[in-house]
Amino acid sequence: METMTFPRYSPDEIINSLRTYVLTGSEGRNLVKSDLFGTPKLDVLHLIYMRILQKVYAINLEHFYVMPVNVDIMYPQIYDGFLPVCNLYIHMERLLPVCRINDFQIADILNPKTKRTVRFLSGILNFVNFREFRRQVYLELQLNYKTALEKHQQLEAANREAAMKLEKLNTVPAEHQEEVKQLTESIRDLEHLLRQDYRRKQTALQEVISQKKMDIAESTRKLNDLKVTMATLKEEQEQLKSKIVESPEELKNYKEQMKETVKKLKKSKEEITQKYESYRDLVEILPSCQLEVQLYKKKMERQGANVERLASVLSEVRNIEDQSDSAQIELKRVKTDEMSLKRLVTAKREALATIELKIQKKREDVEQHKCTVLEYCNKVQEKRGAVYDKVMAIHKEIQQTRYKIEELKENAGKEAMKAKEIHLSLKAALEKCHESLIKTAKSFEASRKERIAELKKGLLSIQSPGSSH
Repeated sequence: METMTFPRYSPDEIINSLRTYVLTGSEGRNLVKSDLFGTPKLDVLHLIYMRILQKVYAINLEHFYVMPVNVDIMYPQIYDGFLPVCNLYIHMERLLPVCRINDFQIADILNPKTKRTVRFLSGILNFVNFREFRRQVYLELQLNYKTALEKHQQLEAANREAAMKLEKLNTVPAEHQEEVKQLTESIRDLEHLLRQDYRRKQTALQEVISQKKMDIAESTRKLNDLKVTMATLKEEQEQLKSKIVESPEELKNYKEQMKETVKKLKKSKEEITQKYESYRDLVEILPSCQLEVQLYKKKMERQGANVERLASVLSEVRNIEDQSDSAQIELKRVKTDEMSLKRLVTAKREALATIELKIQKKREDVEQHKCTVLEYCNKVQEKRGAVYDKVMAIHKEIQQTRYKIEELKENAGKEAMKAKEIHLSLKAALEKCHESLIKTAKSFEASRKERIAELKKGLLSIQSPGSSH
């Protein structure tokens, strides 16, 4: 654990973090440095571990005092005092590897050491801070996702409404289809009549214009001829003035002739001016006719646009009719699917009702079992105080026995040294004894052999005289 992945907090930082993030109310106010450092208090340390497990895994405090239901235990009263410690150790053993701590032992709960407790609390607080930071990030992401989803739903609803409105605008109701057909026919007839009238008026106007142009050209030609004649008459008058005879009668006759010619010229001039004015009026009328022609052209263009629009509307109507036919076919298919789905839903609902009844029964059984377990837990909690005192007394006795065991171990070591010395001395004495026994055995064997030899000689000497007899 020399290469840790979490910082080692100071005692003040650990106390402040526990007060702000883990403990609440009077528990945080009553926490002091001496509860965890020096000689850690077991009840305070156990409470901190329980609060951390409650914060991380949502484990309630009563779960630490609950006996497992799936295990048959002959005498559960024996486990009353040890059960919270055992459950706390099991849950902490599951939590601490997540905090990058892998050497947690049950001795860290029963007899905690200050350095190991500081390291454990540093790793746990680092994980709690990291968890809170990631939880805030996750909540922000969840909030952004909810807002985006609501906005997406609103946009989809607006899109559907716009599509429905567009469909309504594009579709021609069945009530107005006859009216639309009549309007199209009337528009076609009116367009045909307008074209015919326009062509007729245009040809008549072109004829009138060509006729007026011819008349104007004729009148201008006559006016030019009259101007030429006036010029020639003036020249003749000047020539005649030079050749005037003094006779008054000829002069009078000549003057009368001249007056008659002047009158004729005036009459012809008035006729020409009248014709010119009539031609000018006709020419002035021509722009108004052209405006009417332009208006007719504009009307014809509008009618053409209306006809094109009507053709597009009719094509859209045909497309919509095709879509409606396909939609009706799809609707029939959807209705058949809906009927089959309804049958499936009814069957599922019946199955769900039966399952709900079973679940209800199981819930009632669980509630009843929970009530019994809670009653048993209450009894266990009542017994917990007495058993806890017993456990503390047993713990003190265990410590005393440990001290005694250590003393006995020391005495046993001394006795073992003494026994070893005695063993060595006995071993030396035995070796000496063995050597003396070997010497005595050898001397005894040698004397025995000598005696046997003497007995054999005696027997031989005894047998020899007997044989002579």
